[in-house]
Amino acid sequence: MKHRIVVLGAGYAGAFAAGNLARRLSAADIEITVVNAVPDFVERMRLHQLAIGQDLAFRTLADVFAGTGVRLRLARVTGVDPERRTVAVTGEDGDGELAYDTLLYALGSSVAHHGVPGVAEYAFDVTGRSSALRLRERLAGLGGGGTVLVVGEGLTGIETATEFAESRPDLSVALAARGELGAWLSPKARRHLRQAFDRLGITVHEHTGIEAVEPTRAIAADGTSIPADVTVWAAGFAVHPIAAASGLEVADTGQIVVDRTMRSVSHPDVYAAGDCAYAIGDNGRLLPMSCGSAGYTNMQATAAIIARLTGSEVPTTGLKYYGNHISLGRRDAIFQMVDGDVRSKSWYLGGRTAARLKSGVLKGAGWAIVHPTFGMPKRRRRLATAPDRAGARVAA
Repeated sequence: MKHRIVVLGAGYAGAFAAGNLARRLSAADIEITVVNAVPDFVERMRLHQLAIGQDLAFRTLADVFAGTGVRLRLARVTGVDPERRTVAVTGEDGDGELAYDTLLYALGSSVAHHGVPGVAEYAFDVTGRSSALRLRERLAGLGGGGTVLVVGEGLTGIETATEFAESRPDLSVALAARGELGAWLSPKARRHLRQAFDRLGITVHEHTGIEAVEPTRAIAADGTSIPADVTVWAAGFAVHPIAAASGLEVADTGQIVVDRTMRSVSHPDVYAAGDCAYAIGDNGRLLPMSCGSAGYTNMQATAAIIARLTGSEVPTTGLKYYGNHISLGRRDAIFQMVDGDVRSKSWYLGGRTAARLKSGVLKGAGWAIVHPTFGMPKRRRRLATAPDRAGARVAA
């Protein structure tokens, strides 16, 4: 029987990993199944553009994996049993169960409500396609004006506020920041960011924690009422509790604790990549939830899986965080490099050049996903031993 590899999630980490495994391992020895809840590949880094009304082209996963040998199961993951090596799913075909020999967990993250009253009921977010489309409909309904409050001074919050203000100048856009806007940036980059906010007419409420969201306003920690026809919650990300419920060892964040090769420290048949992995970078710090981290962790995970299955030495790929690339609408951006301690370097790139660079990054990431195998090689690696359903495939 073939070795069964199941990949949970077809985001930036999961889709690329599945294609890489199909490209480098012999189809005579393995079968790869990708489980994803929606039929399209969703470019999460562009969902704020979708929400403001831009038309984005989505590729179906069936087209992405056509001809690669990767099987696609459109279903939602409801549970993982690492002792039995099974995954429980539910979809249009009803409930089901998938057995695996190697599992790559890449379910990503969603918006973190942080227990703030009213967020779940009244706030919008851009962490998924359905939520972005829900926000798009609400913004379109504002017609010739309205107030939008973006909560969160991270990359998602900044990109959302600037995109909205540029695309819809009829809207009154504000951003609530718990601290200082762009505090992590170098002084020159921070000045560039503030100038962009001033140019776009975005109101900034610094040192303002939001403690409640209501239908037409948000309430700050000091009791201040901030008017908002629409509140967009961009105050962080959280992983799904499935991993914690499964018995896998997880951190306080719910992320799967992995070793340097992205292998679960509690269950050697399970690997994690992307936002759901509690991975320590080369600088000794936890990798942030980001597209960049998804790329680094999935490359390490796939390299480790391939090496162990083929009896090769497990390579160590880079796990570095190079910096922040922030879009400020379509014609402006900031590219801020960081050092080994994640402190911003004095040099930064801004303006149209940085915007073109960010556009290239987005296009490159999209191209890599829709061409997951980069052209199948004529010779792919065979597995070292015959599959063993009773125990581990090969020794660690």
